[in-house]
Amino acid sequence: MMVVDSQIHLWSSGKPNGAHRQIPVFSAEDAIAEMKAAGVDAALVHPPGWDPNAGAVAVEAARKYPDRFAVLGRFPLDKPESRALIDGWKKQPGMLGLRFTFLEPHMKSWMTDGTMDWLWPAAERAGLPVGLAAADHLAVVAKVAERHPGLKLIIDHLAAVSGAKDAAAFAKLPELVALARFPNVAVKASAAPGTSSEAYPYRNVHGYLRQVFDAFGPRRFFWGTDLTRMPCSWRQCVTMYTEELPFLTAADKDLVMGRALCDWIGWKRAQ
Repeated sequence: MMVVDSQIHLWSSGKPNGAHRQIPVFSAEDAIAEMKAAGVDAALVHPPGWDPNAGAVAVEAARKYPDRFAVLGRFPLDKPESRALIDGWKKQPGMLGLRFTFLEPHMKSWMTDGTMDWLWPAAERAGLPVGLAAADHLAVVAKVAERHPGLKLIIDHLAAVSGAKDAAAFAKLPELVALARFPNVAVKASAAPGTSSEAYPYRNVHGYLRQVFDAFGPRRFFWGTDLTRMPCSWRQCVTMYTEELPFLTAADKDLVMGRALCDWIGWKRAQ
């Protein structure tokens, strides 16, 4: 079984935000050392906003270790010059798509004020999957998915409410499950340990995982971690899914733990 994490961060400078490890550097080599201990084969890198060089760090990691890392990159959506980047985006080593968050105050309206309207048809035309930290904008995602059926969208972290635990973390679950009707929408089942107030194996959130899995199926439900803010080891993030979720069959696990993600984003790893 191929184990591919649908989200990690690498960085070389800056102050990590939120509950991420407060360390100045988390390099490709640091991640690989932990992968070996955890039984993780590869990871999809999302450049974090706190390091202005994070995009270059991610691309260099993919260049050096192409079977270990691929990238969903980002650029300033509100700058007109960004539009010229789309067509050549995949020419960068390991670059397979885009991913956007809306953490800064000036970003929070981008999904609704027209700032992103140009992106959807451009990414659809270029064959670029787009990841979104869009728990607050799932109704907008539905409209985009319907209007652009050739655009692959990936919803971050089960659309969990940031900072919330247990049932409160899954307040958006009905809206998320409703998105499963669009075959071009997938979900990262990532960061699940961080949604529970319990200890490993975080049984009180398993039922929510089951609801999302039942809606999206094993080909659109991608295991992952957001490793550097998890309350447990990378290995436990793996075994939570491979050993503690009885509703996942062996065939399901083969897809959920990495194969489906690679198929969705077009990552042709050497097996």
